Amino acid sequence: MPDDRRTWFEDARPIRVEGGIRARTQRGSIGSTWWSRRFIDILERICDKGRLTRGRAYARQGQVLSIDLSPGEVRASVQGSRRRPYEVVIRIEAYGEQRWAAIEESIAEQAVYRAKLLAGEMPTEIEELFAALGIDLFPRDLDMDCSCPDWGFPCKHLSAVLYLLAESFDDDPFLVLAWRGRTREQLLGSLAEEASGVEVEDVPFADRLADFYAPGATAHRPERRPTTAAPDLLLRVFPPPAGLARALTPAYQALADS
Repeated sequence: MPDDRRTWFEDARPIRVEGGIRARTQRGSIGSTWWSRRFIDILERICDKGRLTRGRAYARQGQVLSIDLSPGEVRASVQGSRRRPYEVVIRIEAYGEQRWAAIEESIAEQAVYRAKLLAGEMPTEIEELFAALGIDLFPRDLDMDCSCPDWGFPCKHLSAVLYLLAESFDDDPFLVLAWRGRTREQLLGSLAEEASGVEVEDVPFADRLADFYAPGATAHRPERRPTTAAPDLLLRVFPPPAGLARALTPAYQALADS
């Protein structure tokens, strides 16, 4: 004999919401960056596909009223078919200071990773960096609760929040790290301190003045070699004001020859 209460709950239409959080992607897959798609792939592997589909519909209809992300926890409010919105909680492990110190040290050792993060992009290799430390960037499983009476897992209210969470990762990859316990400001501040700790030989400016404009030494060219500039280089790079070209040209050329 079918359960009438469950049938009513599944078939009931949600109360329409004005001003809810609506997914930007109204068709196809949600998530456009590799890091949001990685999160979605995990959801689609561990969650019921039918309920994820209904959750996508809720996300696109704007049924989610609010989402609040903090270290280790996401809390959200979702309007369902009942007058009172349902309360959703999604938990993962937030890493402590000691673990984050090791993560930041590993990131600081890779200039490319640091540069990408400073540019607001999540380097693809960062997942391997976490794995090398014996920890996960993205959760393998999720501790989730919803106040609704739905028996499925996850329910459509949880699914809607998960999809909107993935879309928020598109906008700000640092939210992935903030969920693990490190905000953008904390991480970039620590990386800046790591970078400032690099020792550079302090040479007085007067001692460097003679070769200040010489080509810099590199790993492939350890010695500075004298170069001969084209006679009209300064004229082309810094053209004199109109009407003064004839008067200043000899001075420019003399400076280039010196």
